[in-house]
Order: sequence, then structure tokens, then C-alpha cells
Amino acid sequence: MDSIPKIRAILFDMDGVLLDSEAYICQAAVGMFREKGYPVKPEDFLEFTGMGENKYLGGVAEKRAIPFQLEKDKARTYEIYAELVAGKLFPYPGAIQFLEKCHAFGLKMALASSADPTKICINLAEIGIPQDTFHTIVSGLDIEHKKPAPDIFLRAAANLGIEPEDCLVIEDAISGVTAGKAAGAKVLALTTTFAKEELSQADWIAESLVEFLPQLREMV
Repeated sequence: MDSIPKIRAILFDMDGVLLDSEAYICQAAVGMFREKGYPVKPEDFLEFTGMGENKYLGGVAEKRAIPFQLEKDKARTYEIYAELVAGKLFPYPGAIQFLEKCHAFGLKMALASSADPTKICINLAEIGIPQDTFHTIVSGLDIEHKKPAPDIFLRAAANLGIEPEDCLVIEDAISGVTAGKAAGAKVLALTTTFAKEELSQADWIAESLVEFLPQLREMV
């Protein structure tokens, strides 16, 4: 970009940004469908990554013509997930440092995750990040239209009382990058889930939050 924009808030996605739990939710989902008598493969879920568990599970069920009871099957998936992740989730290297720097810089922070509150609570507790680290938390149940629609980031910005154009969205998924740009925010994409070439719509691309810290200092 020709000039360095100034930001007042950061809207964080969760999975792929603060931690990596995709393998576990995928494993839990595969286990849930197996219990129902339907073998599915991890790759079946990839196109629904970052869209929330309703779509993550429901999309595969629809694609594979599997009978699906949303609330019951999702609840069972979370039961399996909680057992799988106990003691096994950790924040990405530098994630805690990045959050501390954002706080020190006086930035407002929102967690805007397509996941359900149940998964958000499990994940944050497992990686030792208090929920009140964020000035607002918006889950997939708080909005009607999921990513790649911009609704979740528009809601997060509104909750903070800050215009979307004054926000930096941090994402890892293609759908999330599209949502952030559609909201009118600047977008940093991390290459934790998708290749750099697939995230080209973002304003910045980095391998980690730590790598982006020098850039962040110039934006506040």
C-alpha cells in the first residue's frame, strides 16, 4: 500500500489466528458422523473452514446426503471435541505477546469467530486467554449471514463503536479475508491454513502475528 493507514481496533478471528484447533474439530466431526454410521473424510470439511460449525457440519451432511439434526449433532460434536482438546491446545507462538502489545497501544480488540460460544469458551480456556481480554466477542450465533458475508466484522466494529475502515481484521481463511474486505476493513491474512497465493485479496500477508508487529507499531 502507498501509505500506512492508521487503525483504532483489531478484529481477531480465533482458529488459525490465535491457535490451531481445526484438526481437533475435524476429528470430532468425523467421529460424530461415524457414530451416525456415515464415514466421512477430513478433506470433506476443508471448503467449509471458517464458516462456523453450522455450515462446517451441515455443509458436509448436505454434500454427502447424510441425515442431520443440527443441535443434537453439533452438541455431540462439541462433547467429542472437548475430550479431544483437553490439555492439547496452545496459543500460537507470539499470540499472547501480540495481544499484550495491542492493549499497550490502546487498541480496542474484538474476537469475531464464526464458531459457537461453546467452542470459543473451550478454546480460550485451554490456551489461557481470559474472555475479558477482548472488549467484545461476536460468535457465529450472533449473526445471520456467516463469512464470507461481512456481518460478523460489521457487528464487532459496531460493538466497539468504531468504523470498519478504522479496523484491522486478522484472518487465516479465504472466506474470512473476503468478509473483512467486504466490511470495509483492512485485512491481515496469516498463512496458517491457506497458501499465500490463495489469500491475495488481503492487504497484508504474514506467516505469524509476531512477524507483523513492526508493521502494527506504525499503524497506531
